[in-house]
Amino acid sequence: MATVTFDKAQRWYAGAAEPAVKGIDLEIKDGEFMVLVGPSGCGKTTTLRMLAGLEEVNSGSIRIGDRDVTNVAPKDRDIAMVFQNYALYPHMSVAENMAFSLKMAKVPKAERDKLVAEAAKTLGLTDYLDRKPKALSGGQRQRVAMGRAIVRQPQVFCMDEPLSNLDAKMRVQTRTDIAKLQAELGITTVYVTHDQVEAMTMGDRVAVMSNGELQQVDTPLNLYRKPVNLFVAGFIGSPQMNLIKATAADGGAKIGEYVVPVGASDLPKNITIGVRPESFRVIGEGQGGLPVQVTVVEELGSDSYVYGTSDVEGVPSTLIVRVSSKDQVSKGDTIYVTTDPEDVHVFDTESGLRVND
Repeated sequence: MATVTFDKAQRWYAGAAEPAVKGIDLEIKDGEFMVLVGPSGCGKTTTLRMLAGLEEVNSGSIRIGDRDVTNVAPKDRDIAMVFQNYALYPHMSVAENMAFSLKMAKVPKAERDKLVAEAAKTLGLTDYLDRKPKALSGGQRQRVAMGRAIVRQPQVFCMDEPLSNLDAKMRVQTRTDIAKLQAELGITTVYVTHDQVEAMTMGDRVAVMSNGELQQVDTPLNLYRKPVNLFVAGFIGSPQMNLIKATAADGGAKIGEYVVPVGASDLPKNITIGVRPESFRVIGEGQGGLPVQVTVVEELGSDSYVYGTSDVEGVPSTLIVRVSSKDQVSKGDTIYVTTDPEDVHVFDTESGLRVND
């Protein structure tokens, strides 16, 4: 086990107008489960591949523990990679796939068999060791890929969207299995995904990336409660945060004729306020709330998500409001909502940065 440190590590592809990864600074603690998350093209996979030695580092450095591995060959970095497409050998059995890296390292057969048996027991693969990959389900193949990494007993696990080929139900089960396994093994893990729900579920900390840069690195709960900028606010959360342009006035944020109370002063003139769907409260007509014309009601059982529009200064803005299933809200209704100052996130519209505590 070891820490992982990116020190202004940059990747710039030949002919590109700007770097794919713009000098990332990130320290991952010993035994930590760090998730890199962001939209397609944000640089998260490139960052992982730089750590694995599969991409060149054009400037800066990467360290595993106290060792600078910036220019070290992938096979000498003491890392294990789990790929999106499993990368199993179809002609080999499960046991042979799991033992292959140990065989190439000339580990004695008795020790190989012991390590494979232990990993198979941990992963629930003991009954499948003689099968070929084609006789396994997607979830089982992914566990074989995990087992192949585990038997190497590396300092760092690198996982590149390992669940993206699984169906929704299997993804939920497998991500739980991976998180539990990582906690038991205590091996430093860097995990890449575009799925922010997956990131928030699995990571000890989450690094949100956009356009080759880190936007925020924090615990899942802190990312949700205090996003540092508009990008993180809009990316983290499902459904996403409501973001509405407003102007600072009357001790709050003015949206048309409605003033949203905010717990901040000395605000820039042009601001964007953010309110989570669960932070809105439905109030009666005539009580000063923001009107929302309901277009869709998503029934979830215990509660519902109301999708609607609010005509803000002549421009329809889409809003999402979580309501109790006991509230009778239907398509075509108009509801009125308000919120509390402590539940309002305020951002400078021009810079995108958060301006309230």
